[in-house]
Amino acid sequence: MSSENPQDLLKLAVEVAAEAAQLIVERRRGTVTVADTKSTATDIVTAVDRESEELIRARVLAARPDDSFLGEEGDDVNGSSGVRWVVDPIDGTVNYLYDIPTYAVSIAVEVDGQTVAGVVVDAPKGEMFTATLGGGAFLDGKPIRVSDCPDLSKALVGTGFGYDPVRRQVQAEVVQSLIAKVRDIRRIGVGAIDLCYVACSRLDAVYERGLNPWDYGAGALIASEAGATVGGIGGAPVSPEMSIAATPAVFDALHDALAAADPLRS
Repeated sequence: MSSENPQDLLKLAVEVAAEAAQLIVERRRGTVTVADTKSTATDIVTAVDRESEELIRARVLAARPDDSFLGEEGDDVNGSSGVRWVVDPIDGTVNYLYDIPTYAVSIAVEVDGQTVAGVVVDAPKGEMFTATLGGGAFLDGKPIRVSDCPDLSKALVGTGFGYDPVRRQVQAEVVQSLIAKVRDIRRIGVGAIDLCYVACSRLDAVYERGLNPWDYGAGALIASEAGATVGGIGGAPVSPEMSIAATPAVFDALHDALAAADPLRS
């Protein structure tokens, strides 16, 4: 692995994420409209998504011009340093459009393909979740840990739904199979926040099919560093196919309940 210092990378990520979070909150005081759609008519992007990503890209590459950059909205940048920045400029764009005050800026930093630093800023609340690989997880500078939930039946579980109607139907069927086995289900609408809520014990577990690297990059590291078990189905790593994060006593039972519902069939 490169000799890059994760704390130095996190410092830049924090500075840039805070600036982007301030930008999107300020822009939300005005009128926000849909600028474009992506995978479906309900998969939207606003002009502020693009403005936020452009700000983050400019700040990062000005400081580190040899790095790579993967953002949700813009073209990829392929650098030579072995460091890649994985960015969601507004995670929770539908919440943002409707002025539901939960949406985030998420920045993960990879070195030689491994995530070593991450920050998620819940922009309306001003909460900042951070982590470095092996360095623990923090909320506004204070250490956080996953809950001590003892079993699935007592777990508050977060999830999300995709934009494609066929996939969403399958996801609804998975929820139906799970709902009687858990304390309750929550759908916040922000994948990065879901993962951070597991990290700070506001959720006991979260699962979702269809999250992209910019959705889970920082949040998965933060959850893992807070003590969560993080992975996919059948021993696979977290990926767009499936992302699961849970307090360790809950992970296996949740995984098995999900696997029994065949969640990857669409």
